Amino acid sequence: MGDETEDSAEAEFDRAAVLDANAVAGLLQDVFGTEMTAAPSQCDHCGNEAQVGTLIAYTQAPGVVLRCSVCSEVVIRIVQTPDALYVDARGARLLRMSREG
Repeated sequence: MGDETEDSAEAEFDRAAVLDANAVAGLLQDVFGTEMTAAPSQCDHCGNEAQVGTLIAYTQAPGVVLRCSVCSEVVIRIVQTPDALYVDARGARLLRMSREG
């Protein structure tokens, strides 16, 4: 009986922790220097092509993890420390940023 309560509480936390990448639009703009939620991207694992804003954002960690909405593989990781900003985008086959001007 206790396991069911724990399972439902954990599932509720998981749902609360999962957002789309629009929730971290400001961070993405700080990192890439341009608005990124409408930028085209492609998952290196499954090939899914979608806007960055459709990636699934996990924000309840030391950093932000953006996962593919189709295969759930990690596409982008961003970690901020007092001294540095770390960006790992090796899960993205493509990130397209438009030039302003």
